[in-house]
Formats: sequence, structure tokens, C-alpha cells
Amino acid sequence: MLRIEDNPPLVWPETGSLRQFEGQWWVAHTKSRNEKALAHDLMARNVSYFLPMTWKVRHQSHRTIKSLLPLFTGYLFFCGNENGRIELLKTNRVANLIEVKDQASLVDELVRFEQALRAGAPLIPHKYIAKGQWCRVIAGPLLGLEGIVVQTKNDTRLVLQIDLLGQAASVEIDIDMIEPVEKPPEQQS
Repeated sequence: MLRIEDNPPLVWPETGSLRQFEGQWWVAHTKSRNEKALAHDLMARNVSYFLPMTWKVRHQSHRTIKSLLPLFTGYLFFCGNENGRIELLKTNRVANLIEVKDQASLVDELVRFEQALRAGAPLIPHKYIAKGQWCRVIAGPLLGLEGIVVQTKNDTRLVLQIDLLGQAASVEIDIDMIEPVEKPPEQQS
């Protein structure tokens, strides 16, 4: 287990936004439990990446253990040219590469996660939702963030999705802080 300070950053290089990255986006399906090691390898090779992670806290024999874990187990998003792709493959930490056909749509989805994580929102993995109400946050640190709203018995959650992977995560949101909006064209079926 890594010490907190030894974890890789969520975004490399640490920049204003994922939108500033140049090159083609790819999704690396990593070998088991290799997401953080791959992120460190990409940093050393100066290859841009995004590794969404979230905190997991567990209690074990009178101790509290806090771990930073990948939000989407087995996946890391990277951006670069052909040389960057070759450098990634040289790490021997990748089981499969997923080509991204709709670059703009993936970037839009990733930026939503980036905004939520930079705001300190406690994202948790969530069941992927194909249909639901598309909403925008109208106040607070997540202002402008868009996603699908779901309600459970205890709370309301904003679900952020990556369609290419069929993966999603959610953050608890106050119902008074959201408004329904029209789905962006890339999200409509």
C-alpha cells in the first residue's frame, strides 16, 4: 500500500484542464492493480494521462486505513501521439488499448469527472445508467457540472458516466442545487 504522498496525481501534467492536452485520447485497460504504477511510468516518460481516483476508508482492528483507489478499476486515460502510445506499451502494464472514436465526447465526459474531483467531491462508483434525467448543478463548488440525477431512499445523486467504458460514478447532491437541462447532442440516443 502506498503512502498518501506516494500516490500519482490525478492529472499529468498538472494543468488547468484536460482540454489543454494535445494529441489523441486512448483508454488503457491495465493489468490487474497496475493503474497507479502505470501512471508513475507515464509521468517518467512525460506522457499525459488522467487517472480518476477516490478515497476509501475502512476500519480494521482499532485502526482507520485510508486508501486512494482508482474510480474505474483497471482503466487509465492517456493523451498523446504515436510515440506516447509506444511508450505506454513498453511499460508492460497494459492488457488492452481501447481506441476512442469520438474524441470530443470522451473529453467532455472526462472533464466532468475532473471538475468534480478537483472540487473535492466524494465520488463513489455507481451503476451505469442508460436513461434518466439530465441535470446541471446551479450552485456551489460543482457549479455547471452536468450529469444524470438518480434518487434513492436516502439521497439524490448526480451520476457522471463514461459511455465508452460503460462505467459511472456518482456524487451526493442537494436537489435544490440542480436544474433539468436538455441533454447535450453527444449524450442523446
